[in-house]
Amino acid sequence: MANSSVQPSGRWQLTGTQWLICIIAAIGFAFDIYELLVLPLIVQPALTEFGIRAGSPEANNWIGMLFYIPAVAGGIFGLLGGYLTDLLGRRRVLTWSILLYAFSALAAGFSTSPEMLLFFRCTTFVGVCVEFVAAVAWLAELFPEPKQREAVLGYTQAFSSLGGILVAAAYGIAVTNAGSFPAIHGTHEAWRYTLISGVIPALPLIIIRPFLPESPVWKEKKEKGTLKRPSLGELFTPQLRTTTIVTTIMFACSYGAAFGAIQHIPRIVPGLPEVASLARPLQQQIVKDVQLWQEVGGLVGRFALAALAIYVVSRRGLLRIFQVPGLIIVPIVFYWAAVTNLEYTKWGMALAGFFTVAQFSFWGNYLPRVYPLHLRGTGESFAANVGGRMIGTSMALVTTQLANITPGNGPAGKLAMAATIVALGVYVVGFLSSFALPEPPPELSED
Repeated sequence: MANSSVQPSGRWQLTGTQWLICIIAAIGFAFDIYELLVLPLIVQPALTEFGIRAGSPEANNWIGMLFYIPAVAGGIFGLLGGYLTDLLGRRRVLTWSILLYAFSALAAGFSTSPEMLLFFRCTTFVGVCVEFVAAVAWLAELFPEPKQREAVLGYTQAFSSLGGILVAAAYGIAVTNAGSFPAIHGTHEAWRYTLISGVIPALPLIIIRPFLPESPVWKEKKEKGTLKRPSLGELFTPQLRTTTIVTTIMFACSYGAAFGAIQHIPRIVPGLPEVASLARPLQQQIVKDVQLWQEVGGLVGRFALAALAIYVVSRRGLLRIFQVPGLIIVPIVFYWAAVTNLEYTKWGMALAGFFTVAQFSFWGNYLPRVYPLHLRGTGESFAANVGGRMIGTSMALVTTQLANITPGNGPAGKLAMAATIVALGVYVVGFLSSFALPEPPPELSED
């Protein structure tokens, strides 16, 4: 693959192949978040169709399981996927992971029980967890020029938040037009069509895959027989132990804020005074609107981080630009704005999305710089899957259980209070952990 050239103006000119790489990576990032964020929108309508009453302890238990068990499955198999990414190659694992989550989403739309939905959410999560690690390692090695790599990783990951906007739009289309779509199991439920729409990324991938190159540096070492075998134990050698532990804790905190607070907003909004008395279809439209505000905030946050990553030298400093305001703003949003007024909720969720979601892009830029080539997928996978997917997403379960005992005005108010406690806790732990975050070397040699 031809290298891109740096122009005198400081801009980079990409080849056609490199544009194709960026497009497929952006599609992958967009739809892996699409698959994660579809659950808060569809979980209550799905459980209602399965005969489980909204706000009941049974509903809270199922929602907690639907958030957490797939994340555990994704974390376990995602860790294996990171190892396979180092062993078998970035492109191959990336391709199959996208196909897995796309067709799992299609199958989930035909679920006939909460158990069936849970199973296909697990296989969807497995694909999503593997895809992130493979895509980040792939991009980092296809664009070796440092500033260009930072830009490519930052801006392609920004499309993750576009995935959130797309899923909100897809849900809105499904709610509005469900009656004109083909019946599934004799009904026209919007949640089913929204899940099925997750098959979309598989379609361009099937066409584009033959034109996607493997990581040249990984391929060269593999062919020469000089590629070291990845090892989970090597993550805990003296040289990498601090990096592994701190990034795992901080990745968990980033995901904890999202899953323990932000993703519960679709169940909090219907409890607002001006929303509670409305018919269910109108409530669903308002939930979709609030979700859109949060996703736009996240999208802007990701682009802001992508722009700042090129110029801010200190990685700790870059992260704290989003951590410190988020530590103050996000708990306030759930304690006050999310239960007071719909307009406050919209603006509050936009800010919560801006400061929280941007941190996900930070890890995609940071992790490839602190692990060597043969360990890059494994190291990224440990932080992302053990930290983010397994520990971080457990905050969804913590929040739903806290909602059974916290004070508040009705189920929505109790859930908002629980989300406040969790958001404050994970932000404090994440900020304190940042003082131990190692600064990466200027450029890590490829083994």
